[in-house]
Amino acid sequence: MAKGNKMKTNRSAAKRLRLTGNGRVKRSKAFQGHLFTAKSPKRLRNLRKGTMVAQSDEARARRMLGKA
Repeated sequence: MAKGNKMKTNRSAAKRLRLTGNGRVKRSKAFQGHLFTAKSPKRLRNLRKGTMVAQSDEARARRMLGKA
C-alpha cells in the first residue's frame, strides 16, 4: 500500500499565524516594533490586538500551515 506525501509546514508562517476554532487564520498586527513616541497610546493599544488574515490570502496561509 503506497503512502501519500505529507505536506511540510512553513516554519516562518507557523510562528506568525494560528488557526482559530472556526478555521480562520489569525495574525498579529504590524507597526509595533519601534518609534513608539510618534504613535498615540490609542494606536499602540489597538496594535496589540490580533486580527484575521484577509480572505483573499486565507487559502495561501492555510496551505503554508499545512492545513490545505
